[in-house]
Amino acid sequence: MTEKKKIKVMFLCTANSCRSQMAEGLARRLGGDILEIYSAGLFAHYVQPMAIQVMKETGIDITNQTSDAIDEEELRKMDIIISLCGHAEKTCPATPQRIRRIHWPIDDPVGFMGTEEQTLNEFRRARDEIKEKIERFINELRA
Repeated sequence: MTEKKKIKVMFLCTANSCRSQMAEGLARRLGGDILEIYSAGLFAHYVQPMAIQVMKETGIDITNQTSDAIDEEELRKMDIIISLCGHAEKTCPATPQRIRRIHWPIDDPVGFMGTEEQTLNEFRRARDEIKEKIERFINELRA
């Protein structure tokens, strides 16, 4: 019996530091049996410490994930590209028509100004919003 080929999915956002990192961790946990997950940004930055913290709250450790800039050659190997911010959606390099493009506009918690707890709550909001979308996406793929 041959193993079914996994669907290659890349999550994109501006700096590959928060939303796409959380999406990568969540998608690996929730759909790793059917998905091969990647993430990238328009430029590389670093993985936001608060993103790491709120992901650990769910039992997902993204500490060892790295922030990577888009590799256009790798991008063309994807089956699906999911952008998580308008900037990445507008400026993502052109891709072949066979690649399905999806846009999930998730407000960036990185620019939020407030107390540490208020800021953590913004990261949790983004995490939970991404998780809901990934669960729905995976259910659609499995149907």
